[in-house]
Amino acid sequence: MKILVCISKAPDTTSKILFTDENTKFNETGVQFIVNPYDEWYALVRGLELKEQMGGTVTVIAVGGAENDPIIRKALAIGADDAIRIDAEALDAFAVAQEISNYVSDKSYDLILCGKETISYNGAQVPGLIAEFMDIAFASQAIKLEINGTIATIECDVQGGTEVLEANLPIVLSVAKGMAEQRIPNMRGIMAARTKKLEVMPGSGATNNCEVVGYSLPAAKSGCKYIDPDNAEELISLLRNEAKAI
Repeated sequence: MKILVCISKAPDTTSKILFTDENTKFNETGVQFIVNPYDEWYALVRGLELKEQMGGTVTVIAVGGAENDPIIRKALAIGADDAIRIDAEALDAFAVAQEISNYVSDKSYDLILCGKETISYNGAQVPGLIAEFMDIAFASQAIKLEINGTIATIECDVQGGTEVLEANLPIVLSVAKGMAEQRIPNMRGIMAARTKKLEVMPGSGATNNCEVVGYSLPAAKSGCKYIDPDNAEELISLLRNEAKAI
């Protein structure tokens, strides 16, 4: 089985977020980047589990410049066999999906796994766009995946329950929490990652459909208000008139 896992970099959640150029660009200076957790913990690990069960290969792919190489090497350390970096600017979801689909269109992958979204933009667009560009089946919010021959059985998280789907391979999945358990690279994996193939390919010239007008930080949290437990009327008034919660 040939498995492709799409990965991207995301700021560590402890990083301080700042903007430049009149709040139109994200300032990456001093920011620690990690593999997007949905890509690493769930998509990549499930791909590795399937390889261990059924044989085959797991390839990771990312779109971006050389600054992405450290996160790609981490994916290789966790267990991916090889990696592709498309040397093009990750302008927006449309461009990223188009670059990936253009590259893999003739590579005959059986399964393409993506995290459901990045923790930086939460757009959840790339997996569906890849499937659309490649004209193959797609399922989102997948929390369980089993392969039997050329048939994939997928459980997807939907509002109020779980949806069970069956589809013929190839298929693109956006995966969510529950798909797999996190793996930590060991020393053997880290050493092996140094010699695994990381192929850099030129971009295909995909164009973005979006333009960043500006970034802004969320409003600062206000202080807590403490209400006397005997004063239920004040609590109800604040919830109704100020917090608009009831």
